Amino acid sequence: MLDALARLAESFIGVFENGAEVFVGLVTGIIPLLIILLTAVNALIKFVGEDRVNRVGEWAGRPGWAYTPIRFLVWPMICVFFLTNPACYTGGVFLPEHNKPAFYDSAVSFVHPITGLFPHANAAELFVYLGIAAGIQELGLPTADLAVRYFLVGMVVIFMRGVVTQFIFDLITRRSVAAATQAAAEGA
Repeated sequence: MLDALARLAESFIGVFENGAEVFVGLVTGIIPLLIILLTAVNALIKFVGEDRVNRVGEWAGRPGWAYTPIRFLVWPMICVFFLTNPACYTGGVFLPEHNKPAFYDSAVSFVHPITGLFPHANAAELFVYLGIAAGIQELGLPTADLAVRYFLVGMVVIFMRGVVTQFIFDLITRRSVAAATQAAAEGA
């Protein structure tokens, strides 16, 4: 009975010892990397100029299908890279109201695929990527290829999601306006 209690106590404290080892690894490994990356990105924004970054957002919000790749591919990528998660969603402020849901869908869909190449963009997702990358490393495959593929597939996915979400939003809006118009006509 006492042996079982001792083993239970050792197992209990072992969980915290393992947690402490992981924490020390993070403090000496990924955390300094993320701080340096964030500093570099903020310096780049200051170097380029915040007003120029703002103008790109306004350009992405122009009406017409010609600006769809800018709105749902380029602008979300820029916002996620420079503003990181969750501040990247504020990039929607430059877009017209009817484009904001699709922009958000594009941006939120990109915070994971960018992580392999640019871990500063979403440090919380880094643990997911590193878990998958560990499996890839055990197979003897390079993780750089995985990161590039995630990024490229992410670009395709965010564009598709933006276009589909915009289509659904426009469809629902048209139906809502038609129903409201019909209700107003019947009520008059």
